[in-house]
Amino acid sequence: MKIAILSRDGTLYSCRRLREAAQQRGHQVEILDPLSCYMNVSPVASSIHYKGRQLPHFDAVIPRIGSAITYYGTAALRQFELLGSYPLNESVAITRARDKLRSLQLLARQGIDLPLTGIAHSPDDTSDLIAMVGGAPLVVKLVEGTQGIGVVLAETRQAAESVIDAFRGLNAHILVQEYIAEAKGCDIRCLVVGNEVVAAIERRAKEGDFRSNLHRGGMATVAQISDEERAIAIKATQNPWARCRRCRYFTRHPRAAGDGGECLAGAGRGGNHHRRGHRQPDDRLDRAPGDAGILV
Repeated sequence: MKIAILSRDGTLYSCRRLREAAQQRGHQVEILDPLSCYMNVSPVASSIHYKGRQLPHFDAVIPRIGSAITYYGTAALRQFELLGSYPLNESVAITRARDKLRSLQLLARQGIDLPLTGIAHSPDDTSDLIAMVGGAPLVVKLVEGTQGIGVVLAETRQAAESVIDAFRGLNAHILVQEYIAEAKGCDIRCLVVGNEVVAAIERRAKEGDFRSNLHRGGMATVAQISDEERAIAIKATQNPWARCRRCRYFTRHPRAAGDGGECLAGAGRGGNHHRRGHRQPDDRLDRAPGDAGILV
């Protein structure tokens, strides 16, 4: 097959490993910067151009679209979809996953147990909003934030009110969420492909922090998950538009962390925590009914 990988930096470990795995199976791979793609939108002659040339048809496309370029990145991906390329994760799935509130609403609709979460626009509702999630301590986070940026632990009611008012002063969209103290700065992150959990890591926050993000100094180790935890991860990531997703849930607590169904954008060296890497010895293709197969 002819496969396109959409990424701003083809030298990243994740992109290199994907390309290596595909080439070992005889596939042709081209890494394209989505911001360098420009498109002709037409009912009869739609096309995608890249650095002065029209791109050929790709059988499949693997989006590695960071949050900073979500709008144009998903627009480029949507054009590939219109031209008949099979996406690992569709553009609609990525845009849904990038909105924490929308993700939470979708998870709630599926009956997934979540931390108590509130959102409000009017500053007059701050007091009731805090009470809605069980009071302090609580977590305040930006709806659009990633990698632990814009996430604050407010340990007292006064601190919570100050943080919420400060974010509102910046016209930022925020979520207020109960703090799961039992987790003790740990969570489990699972990689789900199709209906199978293919990898799992436990992330642990650095001393003095509650955020387990690796970008914030957290540590990751291989996790052995139970059948119940595996079922939670699969249920939380059921999405007909996304075939490769991450699910995060808290250890020592039966609730998903609220970003289930997150479409995989940057796995970093997560492949090192999976005994098969990028499914190295497994020649299966993940197929959707009526669609071309795609290497995963």
